[in-house]
Amino acid sequence: MKDKARIRKKFVIEGVVALFIAISPLLFYGYKYLPVGAETWTFLGIEFGHNGFDDVSLAFYYYLNKVVPLLLLVIWFVTSKNWWYHAILIPIAMYSFQLFTVLNYSNSERIDENEILYVIAVTMVVIPIVYFIRVKLVDKHVHGIDLDAMDTELQILKEKEELRKEREKLEQRRKTASKKM
Repeated sequence: MKDKARIRKKFVIEGVVALFIAISPLLFYGYKYLPVGAETWTFLGIEFGHNGFDDVSLAFYYYLNKVVPLLLLVIWFVTSKNWWYHAILIPIAMYSFQLFTVLNYSNSERIDENEILYVIAVTMVVIPIVYFIRVKLVDKHVHGIDLDAMDTELQILKEKEELRKEREKLEQRRKTASKKM
């Protein structure tokens, strides 16, 4: 019974994600269906203002051009099974910083100019992680270097060396014991 409920829940979640992906072009261009020149717009009882932009449709142009790609990238990041999926964090960070700037817009600020400084900081963390994963995979699959197997082999060699030393000590003791007799 629990398995059936889990499958149903997974099916619903995947359906919602697929529906969002399918309607993402409509959402992306949704600003075109808003009134031009309006200071506010009410939808489902929620009133949206122009937030420092010329009108509501321009504000939603910037909002939707940041939110839709950001959500698609997050879905891609969460569902990706490739070794390089951490690299998707770079455009996610870029759109996140741009969205933050757009949401905190005032007339004197410029949009999409200074976010590169923040993205560089994120990139400096993500790229070494991705490169480290790549090196590990290339060593294992291309060069055939299995670090776990190498560690196991080294451990066996150490144990053999210790056993050889103990055998030499025992032989030395046997020789000294036989000389004393």
